[in-house]
Formats: sequence, C-alpha cells, structure tokens
Amino acid sequence: MARGGHSALCAAPSAMLVHKFRGRAEVSSRKFQNIALMADTHAPARKAEIRLREQHDFVEPDSADVIVTLGGDGFMLSTMHSYMDQNIPIFGMNLGSVGFLMNEFRADNLISRLEAAEEIKLNPLMMNAKTSAGDHITALAINEVSLLRELRYASKIKIYVDGVVRLEELICDGVMISTAAGSTAYNMSAYGPIIPLGAELLALTPISAFRPRRWRGALLPQNSVVTFEVLDHDYRSVSAVADFTEVRDVVRVEIKEERSLASLLLFDTEHNLEERILNEQFLP
Repeated sequence: MARGGHSALCAAPSAMLVHKFRGRAEVSSRKFQNIALMADTHAPARKAEIRLREQHDFVEPDSADVIVTLGGDGFMLSTMHSYMDQNIPIFGMNLGSVGFLMNEFRADNLISRLEAAEEIKLNPLMMNAKTSAGDHITALAINEVSLLRELRYASKIKIYVDGVVRLEELICDGVMISTAAGSTAYNMSAYGPIIPLGAELLALTPISAFRPRRWRGALLPQNSVVTFEVLDHDYRSVSAVADFTEVRDVVRVEIKEERSLASLLLFDTEHNLEERILNEQFLP
C-alpha cells in the first residue's frame, strides 16, 4: 500500500515535456522509468483504477518518477501536499466534480499523454500563525490562506504588506491571500480577481467587507510578505485556514510564497491549466 492507504499500481516510456515556469515554455527530454497510480476511495475512481491496472504495471509512489492520480481536485490537492518535497510530477485524471486541476479521464493512451504533457510548476504559500495562547503554527497552501470570523461578530483586521500598514482596520467576515492557481477557487467566489499563471501576482481579497465599504482588495507582487493582525481578538475571534489546515483563535498571521518548495503538475496540451484560468474570465 502507498502513503495514505491508496493503492499504487510501471511502464518505462521516455517523455518530452514542455516546461512552464513563470509563463515561459521550455522543452526538455525526460524519462519516466516508473509510474505510480493513486486512486481516491469512491467507486468511480476505483473502477478507473482497475481499468488502468489491466493495461499497465505500476510502482509505489515513493519509487515513482511520475504519479497518476484518479479523483477530484480535493484528492489532487492532498497528493500535491504529500509529495511536494519530492519533485515528482503529478498527472491527474478527473473522477470528481469540477476537476480544475485535473485532465479528462481516458483509460487509453496513458503513456502517449504523459509523453506529450506540459509541466506547470506551482509554489505554495507559507502561513505562519500565532494564536492567542502563544502557539506558532506553520502550514502550506497551494490555493489560498484565508482568515475567517469564528463568531457572530464581524472581524477587525489590520493589514501589513512588507511591513508597511496598508489598511488600519478592515471590518469583514474575513480576508484571504490567493495564488494564481487558487484565484479561480474561493477567491473567485468572493469576487476576487482571476490571475493568469506567469503574472507573478497574489490576490488580496476581502470576504464580505463592511468597512471600508468600497474596498475590493488588491493585487500584490508575488514576493510580498503579507501580515494580518487581528484586532480585539478576545472579543472577535478569528481562525486561519491554509488549504487543509485550520488554526483557531489567531492573533497574527504572516503569509509569503515558499520558493523552496513546488508542486509539478502535468496537463494535456490541448487543455492546460493556463488555458483553463484564462477561459474562466469569459464564462457566462
């Protein structure tokens, strides 16, 4: 069994990848000697796993050159977090609902799809949160880091960017920092901007802002360090969430891009992540 209880099922193709880094494409030769398969626990993913197992041999994820995942965006995010420090490309096939980070599921031609895939490098955000009890908790986020009020009272948050106070007091339900990859998720539902990959920007987006009434957020350089200070935290408690990690009763949260870590995602050339993000801006 593989990490996290997911079964891992090998082929030995050589692959020619188009690498995307900060919006630039580079072609290089890469060989996949060992391929791992990870499937979510629900029935559609398990059935798809059986079909692929009949056609290929697979290795354990920790021995793999590339990982193929079967599931939805949540399962893909979980896999990205698990293998972010191992520099293993991940090719996801959608057996969930939205599948924004996934490719279309097709049982045939897996090897040729991997050979033709485009590689996207995504750096996560690092959250460093201090709680009212004095604890310091760090966590990574691929999509966004959000602060959310815990009680019926609106939160009050002071915002610093690179050590400079940019907003003395934001009265709101919450606020978030989103990556370009995450800008089409929670950020978009809060009316934040969609950011093209390669733009080297982060989205600072309020959630149901009450004051300043007309403030709709800001676009920040990707290397910015953003700090949220929770005002009246004893009375207006706030939690901080980085993807799957929630920290309750925070008083101060620092967020910055973590350049030392990255997830490598593989996409079919005809439907890559950059195209999906661009297309989201024109959907009815």
